[in-house]
Amino acid sequence: MDKPTKMKLKKGDAVVVITGKDKGKTGEVQKVSPSTNRVVVAGVNMIKKAVKPNPQTGAEGGIQTKEAPIHASNVMFLDPKTGKGSRKRPQ
Repeated sequence: MDKPTKMKLKKGDAVVVITGKDKGKTGEVQKVSPSTNRVVVAGVNMIKKAVKPNPQTGAEGGIQTKEAPIHASNVMFLDPKTGKGSRKRPQ
C-alpha cells in the first residue's frame, strides 16, 4: 500500500470540480482520504445505492442517494472573489 500523500484540501474547503460528469459544480469538502488521495464533496458525484432494511440500526430499506469520493486532482479551490477555480487556498 502506498504511503499517504500530503493533501492541500481540508474538510470544509469550498471547491469546484474541473473534470468529469460534474464539471463546473461547486461544493464543500465533507471528507478527505489521504491514503487514497480522494475527497467527498457535498452534492457532487451522487450515486444510488440499494440498502436492505436493518432493524438494529433503524435504517430504512430502498434506494438511497449519497456522495461518492472523487480524486483530489479533479477539484480546485474556489476563489470567492471571482467564483472560479484557484490553485492556492483563498485567504
